Amino acid sequence: MNKLRRPAWLGKDGAAAWLFLAPSAAGFLLFYILPFGMGLLYSFTDSTIGGQFVGFDNYAALLASRSFHKAALNTLFFTGVSVPLLVLLSLSLAMLLNRQLMLRKWLQTSFILPLVVPVASIIMVWQIFFDWNGAVNAWWNSHYGKRIDWLQSDGAMGVLAVLYIWKNIGYDMILFLAGLQSIPVSYYETARIEGAGRLRQLYHITLVYSTPTMVFVVLISILNSFKVFRETYLLAGDYPYDRIYMLQHYMNNMFFTLDIQKLTAAATLMVVCILSLVFVLLAVERRFQSFME
Repeated sequence: MNKLRRPAWLGKDGAAAWLFLAPSAAGFLLFYILPFGMGLLYSFTDSTIGGQFVGFDNYAALLASRSFHKAALNTLFFTGVSVPLLVLLSLSLAMLLNRQLMLRKWLQTSFILPLVVPVASIIMVWQIFFDWNGAVNAWWNSHYGKRIDWLQSDGAMGVLAVLYIWKNIGYDMILFLAGLQSIPVSYYETARIEGAGRLRQLYHITLVYSTPTMVFVVLISILNSFKVFRETYLLAGDYPYDRIYMLQHYMNNMFFTLDIQKLTAAATLMVVCILSLVFVLLAVERRFQSFME
């Protein structure tokens, strides 16, 4: 009679793996899971010290706040516009660089460089361009006879979107390029033999077999859209122009005023929204993969 085999994670290799994973797991538990759990608990109390359970009162007060409404709508608009633009541009660049070009390596390096530039340097460059006496205003003044305070106007969202795309396009391009290079060349050769044009090859081969990469890129781009707060904060301060007042500004200001209940409630709602979006995208990918099989 055959002996029952123990699962791999109970064997020697499994024990070694758990041993190496233990420091990272402990750090993740200590600095991420426990603080989030405490924040979730605080969002249902009226005080962080000796507080009483108040149910969803903090969430009701949060949803009634006009500042929260403004921050949520601005964040949703920024993500809804800048992420599709970033994905479209990075995919187009990846398809261009997937060919044999003379300056291919130089172009790849130039698009990757913003990832390694410090935030302070990025802010300095952006101020040179979009300051009241910056290069863009100098050009605008020479053509239209007036200057615009870009970060205190309706164009502030556009400035922020350009900054976000410029910083992240190289990373997304590399991800798309890796996905495109994993598609067998024989698929395209077979399609050309059967008379398929470039548009049909793009739709039926490139986009179809790039779906897993695209889902991952969309998720990463959405998460990176929330990280643009650092640059926005350094450019415009605690209370920027209304068009670029984001959820991160709202939570940052709640932290400075020690309104921990609204802060944790806003953070919880944001995490729930992001996780819901992640589950929806993963479900769409699984359904698409099952359909393709």
